[in-house]
Amino acid sequence: MTGVASGFNFNFQKLYTMLKGISPAISPALLEVLARMGHGDEIVLADAHFPGETFNDQVLRADGLAIPDLLEGILPLFELDAYDPNPIVMMAAVEGDILDASVEKNYLKSIRKTNPKVAPLLRIDRFYFYERTKKAFAVVMTGETAKYGNILLKKGVTPIY
Repeated sequence: MTGVASGFNFNFQKLYTMLKGISPAISPALLEVLARMGHGDEIVLADAHFPGETFNDQVLRADGLAIPDLLEGILPLFELDAYDPNPIVMMAAVEGDILDASVEKNYLKSIRKTNPKVAPLLRIDRFYFYERTKKAFAVVMTGETAKYGNILLKKGVTPIY
């Protein structure tokens, strides 16, 4: 797994990790937040340009990490909400802007590794996305530089094995 964001190249396989089965892209602080979230709670993975501190007091830093790498690290640990038809939400383009289709395609490629039957991503208005961010459990500021690269995940009930 490699991540390229903000001009840095990372090879996560070469990084030392202290836990088996947990991606080295997941920091101890992020792991704690994921564990503390309850069903129905939401987490925002924000691009590097997003005003996370403006909208939420629980902000974690994942500078230099690309969102697809974080999705691949988070989703094996995180049950998406099965009762919500759209547990994954992205920001819609502002009128006059054009979305880069490769951003959603790359995100879905990472998401489908653990959630092959995930519902299509819902795109919502920028200001509604901000309102959801205010209510989110946490915001993770990433090194993602893609325009409209923000994504919101809604947690479901974790199955007991």
